[in-house]
This record gives sequence, structure tokens and C-alpha cells, in this order.
Amino acid sequence: MFSIHCSPRLWSHAQVLITGAILVRGQRTVTAVLRVMGLSDEQHFVNYHRVLQRAVWSSLAVSGTLLMLLVQTFVPTGPLLIGGDDTIERRWGRTIAARGIYRDPVRSSQSHFVKASGLRWLTLMLLVPVPFADRVWALPFLTILAPSERYYEKKGRAPKKLTDWLRQALLQVRRWVPHRAIVFVADSSYAVIDLLACMTQLAAPITMVVRFRLDAALYEPAAPRQPGQLGRTRKKGARLPTLAQVVANPHTRWQRQVVRYWYGELKRTIEITSGTAVWFHGGHPAVPLRWVIVRDPLGKFKTQALLCTDLQVKPQQIVEWFVQRWQLEVTFRDVREHLGVETQRQWSAFAIARTTPALLGLYSLVTVLAHRLAQRGKILTRRTAWYHKPRPTFSDALATVRFELWRCPTFHISKANRDIAKLPATVLKRLAFALCYST
Repeated sequence: MFSIHCSPRLWSHAQVLITGAILVRGQRTVTAVLRVMGLSDEQHFVNYHRVLQRAVWSSLAVSGTLLMLLVQTFVPTGPLLIGGDDTIERRWGRTIAARGIYRDPVRSSQSHFVKASGLRWLTLMLLVPVPFADRVWALPFLTILAPSERYYEKKGRAPKKLTDWLRQALLQVRRWVPHRAIVFVADSSYAVIDLLACMTQLAAPITMVVRFRLDAALYEPAAPRQPGQLGRTRKKGARLPTLAQVVANPHTRWQRQVVRYWYGELKRTIEITSGTAVWFHGGHPAVPLRWVIVRDPLGKFKTQALLCTDLQVKPQQIVEWFVQRWQLEVTFRDVREHLGVETQRQWSAFAIARTTPALLGLYSLVTVLAHRLAQRGKILTRRTAWYHKPRPTFSDALATVRFELWRCPTFHISKANRDIAKLPATVLKRLAFALCYST
């Protein structure tokens, strides 16, 4: 499926890198991949480096194929729920042109600010129910490098904002799946009028669900234009109370709802209220939207607001869509812990732009492989006497795929004793090095 994007010779090298990146533990460098694949004596090792540095293939085309694979496997029908967010890959090095200094979202808090040097990536993930895990996972399929402002200053041009990168990415997704309904969920960083207006004005609009600010200027819809009316067409009607005023109003009617998987909890009772309005700011287009305010009856989390550009969607559905966005943070943590993101050591701009998106895409590929193995009853779940794991996680999916790669076709069961597996000496050496030198 992916071989159509490169030559046969390049594909043979790419298969080695993909398999090795799944099997290796610790750093995801090309040399570590070659060691775990038993190619420590490969004299032409530079050919594997060239797959990322110089070979002719398109990361964008591979992303489109990966999206089609995920759609066919997990959501062949119905709307596509896509989540998007940016993350920082901590990297140092003067030769990394796109490197910048950013706020570290993992180590920072409301009272403590931590800066990090690295690369900023914008990632789109397909939010799908994974049958063997019995919950929703966020599967990356498109990752874009969004350089810092300092990078653009050296080039003598205006910096490109994250919202501009996201707009281009969503337009590309719409080209890949022109006939499917798309719902995009994101945090408040992407609650931008111009971006929302662009997505709603498409021939096949993309529904945007993002966190909303409580002090936004909301208005009633503009009155219809009358025959013979002079002047410009009005964009908005009378001013409405802000969402902060709606929260403070004692006459606001709240509806209780039980939400599954509310930020890591199995079930959570919340209170919501909703309405429709037009969001407008001078110099920008007017955006009709449905707003939803969410508050906690127990007062443990702050009251927050959401917006949806489709006025016909029910408030409960908006909340359920947005809650699934939390899985993006889980995926970012898993790719760092299990797939070695932030451990690669490429310095060329071409290799940097390809390696991190490839590792994030590997997360989705491993999930697809584990899903196929689970259909045959081969999924592994680590359980111990002191901890009963209720359902598989990504570490179990990765272990299942690794076990299958190590087992076939290298393990041979003895006919005399079914408890004994015969291993070739080369495979035993690979396993020993993988265990002895793991970090």
C-alpha cells in the first residue's frame, strides 16, 4: 500500500527501517535500527541514512495513504472526528534551522513557566474507537513542522502562524476525503474567526469544535436585507450577553449530563447550557455558532465554554466530541515513551522534517497491525499478580506486534518437546544485543 510512493530499491530499505523502528528499544537512530535488524556489518549503511536525507519520496503522499488505511480499518462509514494540536520536540543544536524557544506545556503550570528549546510540530490525529482496547485512541496521520518566528526573520519574511498551517492541513484533508463529513476538535489556540469562517465557507464545510473564551463578543444574527435598503449589508444584530455573564446569571437553566472518559475518568456528571449566536470582531467575517458552557457541580474544574460551527448539532454531542480530544495528549506521551520521539539525532533539515512525522505515523501503523492480530486472538495484555490490567494499552499493542515480528519466521517449535523453541544463532544474537544494550 505504501510501496507505490517510492522505487522498489528504496522500499526494501524503508521496510528495514520501519521494522527496526518497531523492534528497537531506546533511541530511534538509523544505527540502532540496523543493529536490531542484524545489519551491524552492513558496509553500505549510508544507503539507509539516505532514505531520510536524500531519497525522493513524499511525506504528504504517505500521510494521505495512511489516512485512507485508518479510515478503511476503523471508520468506514459515518463522520470523521479529527483532533489537532501542536507539541514541542526538545532538541538542541545550532545547525537546526527551525529550532526555537517555546513554553514547555508539560513542565509548565499556571504559576511556573518553563522554556524549552526544540521544534514545534502540528499534528492531526484521527479519533477512532479501537475495538481491542474498548476505547477511543488518537491516531496521527499528518504532522507538519511549524518553525519559530526567528526562522522566518532570517529569511526576511513574515512568520507563518499555527492557524495558517492548520488551515492548509485541513484543506488537504478535505481533498483526500471529499465526500465524508469531517469534525475537527482543538483547544482555544485555534478559536480564530478567520480560520472558522474559512472552514464553514467550503463547498463541503468542516465542522469546527474548539474551546471558546467566556468574554467573546456575541451578537444576534443580522436582520434580512429589505428590498431597496441602502448601505452595506449588516453582519450582526444586537449585542448579546457574554458567556461569563450567562454563567453568573442565576436564571440560567443548566442541564445535567453524564460524560464517559472525562479527562481520564470513566464517568463524570457535568452541567451544560447552550445557545446560538454570531461571533464578530471588526475587520473579520461574522461566524454563526452554537456555544456550550460546561461547569462542574462539584466545583473541581473551572467553568469552560465550547463552540461549534454547525448550529444543528446537539450540545451533548459537542461535549462528547470535545472530550475525546484528551486522547491527543495520551498519544504524545506514548510516542515519547515507547517510540523514541526526541531521541533521534538527525541534523539535516530534510531528515528532521521526515523523521518525527514518520515516528508519529508509526504509532498508527502499529495500532492497525495490532488490530489485525487482535482479530485472530493474538493481542497481549501484561498482567501480574499485583495488578490486573483491565484493557490493553498502546504498550500492549506494541508488544504484540514486536512478538509477531520476532516469532515469524524465526521461531521453530521442537517436534519432540513442544515447550522448546529453536532459534537460529543469528536471531539469538539479535535478541541478546537488543536486551543487553537496551536503555
